[in-house]
Amino acid sequence: MQKTVSYSNGRTFDLILTSMAIALVFVSTLLLNIRLPIAANGGLVHLGTAMLFTISILFGPKKGAIAGAVGMGLFDLVSGWTLWAPITILARGLQGYIVGRIAWSGGRQGNSTRFNIVAAVVSIPFMLGIYYIGEAIIFSSWLIPAASIPGNIVQNSVGLIIAIPVVAALKKVPFFK
Repeated sequence: MQKTVSYSNGRTFDLILTSMAIALVFVSTLLLNIRLPIAANGGLVHLGTAMLFTISILFGPKKGAIAGAVGMGLFDLVSGWTLWAPITILARGLQGYIVGRIAWSGGRQGNSTRFNIVAAVVSIPFMLGIYYIGEAIIFSSWLIPAASIPGNIVQNSVGLIIAIPVVAALKKVPFFK
């Protein structure tokens, strides 16, 4: 007797949403990025952070973590930042989780602009810390990674400035209510 496996429409839809979230973070990171002239490892400013914040707020911690880790990790792998991929996967996965967890806490589901801003701001030191420790290991120095902190702060600030109004606008669309 042959056993058939069926997936519910909900699981399929969840898989599609997660895949699209990963693709949106990846493409947003890849298509518009500006390398900052802050030391050799000064970093990038890109729209991937704004997309990470947006997805985490709209869809919660699980999708935010997966989209951030896989989307930005893939970017590192295909764009010459390969050495940073493991650090990015950890940092951006945790960042997406933190943003989603706070934005969705207390049943808010990303509906409180104040909590959405707090969520993004609270996630930034975790992202900075993971990159700092990862770069300290790569460069065998606790001083060299400090050069990338200003760039990472700029990147997160730009992401926050873009994501909050985008989320507010999308929350008016029936699908996201």
